[in-house]
Amino acid sequence: MTKLKIKSGDTVQVIAGDHKGSEGKVLQVLRDKNKAIVEGINMVKRHTKPSAQNPQGGIVEKEAAIHISNLSLLTAKGETTRVGYRMEGDKKVRFSNKSNEVI
Repeated sequence: MTKLKIKSGDTVQVIAGDHKGSEGKVLQVLRDKNKAIVEGINMVKRHTKPSAQNPQGGIVEKEAAIHISNLSLLTAKGETTRVGYRMEGDKKVRFSNKSNEVI
């Protein structure tokens, strides 16, 4: 399994596909599929049967997963960057390759 450089809670930008240029916060990372669910991006409609939680049923809109390779991490200034790792003391930290700041 590859090392994923995006974690839940990160702010990312879509760099390829239908939603290119959109930004959002990562809600969940699906490590086994190399995908992430990003808030408000790649919305799909799901038809649901009536149930105890949702007695009405109907059509629900929710976020679908996007492949990690189509996402790029955003720095504090709002520019896309690649992610690197380095040791600071005895801790391993992620840093922005563009601005060299710790994420």
